[in-house]
Amino acid sequence: MVQQKPLTEKGVRPVNAVDQISTSAFDGQKPGTSGLRKKVDVFQQPHYLMNFVQSIVNALPLDQRSRLVVGGDGRYFNREAIQQILQVLVANEVKEILVGADGLLSTPAVSHLIRKSGSDGGIVLSASHNPGGPGKDFGIKFNNASGSPAPEFLTDLIFENTKTIDHYLRFPLPELQLTEGAEYQFGNSTIKVVNSVSDYAELMQTLFDFDRIRSSMEDGKLSLCFDGMHAVTGPYAKCIFSELLGVPAGNLLNCVAKEDFGGGHPDPNRVHAKTLYEYMMSDHATDLGAASDGDGDRNMILGNGAFVSPSDSLALIAEHHQCIPQFRDGLVGVARSMPTSTALDRVAEHLNLPCYETPTGWKFFGNLLDQGLVRLCGEESFGTSGDHVREKDGVWTVLCWLSILAETGKSVQQLLTEHWTRFGRSYYCRHDYEGLEAEKAQAVMLGLVEHRDSLIGQSYGSKPIREVDVFSYEDPVDGSVSENQGVRVKFDDGSRIVYRLSGTGTDSATLRVYLEQIERNADSLQHDAIEFNEELGQFAHSIANIAGVTGAAEPSVRT
Repeated sequence: MVQQKPLTEKGVRPVNAVDQISTSAFDGQKPGTSGLRKKVDVFQQPHYLMNFVQSIVNALPLDQRSRLVVGGDGRYFNREAIQQILQVLVANEVKEILVGADGLLSTPAVSHLIRKSGSDGGIVLSASHNPGGPGKDFGIKFNNASGSPAPEFLTDLIFENTKTIDHYLRFPLPELQLTEGAEYQFGNSTIKVVNSVSDYAELMQTLFDFDRIRSSMEDGKLSLCFDGMHAVTGPYAKCIFSELLGVPAGNLLNCVAKEDFGGGHPDPNRVHAKTLYEYMMSDHATDLGAASDGDGDRNMILGNGAFVSPSDSLALIAEHHQCIPQFRDGLVGVARSMPTSTALDRVAEHLNLPCYETPTGWKFFGNLLDQGLVRLCGEESFGTSGDHVREKDGVWTVLCWLSILAETGKSVQQLLTEHWTRFGRSYYCRHDYEGLEAEKAQAVMLGLVEHRDSLIGQSYGSKPIREVDVFSYEDPVDGSVSENQGVRVKFDDGSRIVYRLSGTGTDSATLRVYLEQIERNADSLQHDAIEFNEELGQFAHSIANIAGVTGAAEPSVRT
């Protein structure tokens, strides 16, 4: 190991010893919904990652390169990637670089650190809920100075840079020990290693009444079981749930972060968090069960015998926002992604709040949050958050639910039943067709648009199709327009089918089909949503000719 140089000493080489490395452009470095995601062996190619990082730097104005945050979810290749990124940032004379201890920062913690430190942005290493390990997935994205994922104009510029890059700058650093509190000086750059948990935990204590929650737990009125899925939220869960709130250590499952997520798939749903789900469906379950994903931005919420869909979770948090200190002065407005169920809309109407419908991708909430138009937002893919950061936030969502349970004294199932009785229930689920050839998946979407006139008037049971449209979004803040964001099939009673191509995969294509049936009869509210929507799923499969176009006879996953 090369001996590290402390802050008070010179770096290993003078600043004029920066290397200019000749390179060639790589095809396909276009950031998707959540940045650039590829198989890890793609990122391990010589120059691949450094090309992309230099393209990020080149996209930033000179006055926005003073301070940057770097951290990731700890998946395989995270450590090596951070060392490479630091070499590029130092070579480009970024004045201060804040790095999470051991290279770890959850995605919401990155967003908070950017905002707290006044940084110009941050580089986030994550493939979110995708599997990790050799031969698995890796990802990188840039968040701007508000802590939000980069807007499309910036990701487009980064992509353009990747197509023309012919060199990058590298400062040949020794391998740095990323231990908390370490500081290094190289050339004109200072690297500071920060605690990856404490700042975030302090923020949470300003947003929630920890004494109230802890008191309910000590009195035996509230209990939690949390599954960290061997991902980055493990250290956060130990600090917040165990040390600060008193959750027994035995109730924190898989909270040791591992590069391969323990061989599991860090996607918090009923399939991949099966152990937690089965426990919560048993007679000895805790009051609340929850899980988070690879980088800590997603969540799954369960009660004793109850699964809470992400769409219902969002709507219930809005309904009971007065139980959460962060929102006691009001919500102002709320937002959801287009495929997310309309449960939130009905609550917003009741609260007399505007409800914005955006494309999928958290970056679309950024302008709304920055302008104070909304304070709560969420999407169906297990993501919810407030105006404290500019990312979805899994641990925060769990704290919302703990606050609601502590304040109301009701069970999760009671809260769900009361909500459905009051507002109606959106029976909602998603069918994913994975591993499709990209051209065939796109052909399904084009076919729906081409034949939409013939679809209008067709009926699913007693529900006739009223409208078929292609969703586009005009940002109410900056006027930017995002087109072709999915195809919506709308029925007379407000029920919907939504078709959309996913932007979070690393190879092939995934077609997502979202199913929503609205039930307002209080006597018909307790069915399982996946079973309830099975026939609607078959109808959606048929009218889009999915089998004929792609060869897929049925969905790969139903969630």
